[in-house]
Amino acid sequence: MFKCHVCALEESHTEFVNEIFQINGKFHLVERIPAIVCSRCGEESFSRETTEQIRVMLHGDAKPIKSISVDVFAYQPESKAS
Repeated sequence: MFKCHVCALEESHTEFVNEIFQINGKFHLVERIPAIVCSRCGEESFSRETTEQIRVMLHGDAKPIKSISVDVFAYQPESKAS
């Protein structure tokens, strides 16, 4: 039975999601991951089996299906006038 660890709701649905993982300073995008998603807050959870398959894929010999370029911005809060 599902219970959201963020908001404690027990209602969820399944959805395919994309997730970015950072490993040794390098970013990896994994698409279409089957996830359990909380119906209230949207928190995503993955089964143990899915998590292990992703771990093996990213740390093993799997080759990416494509590469993309990503623009990077550094957030800089605006200074407030006194």
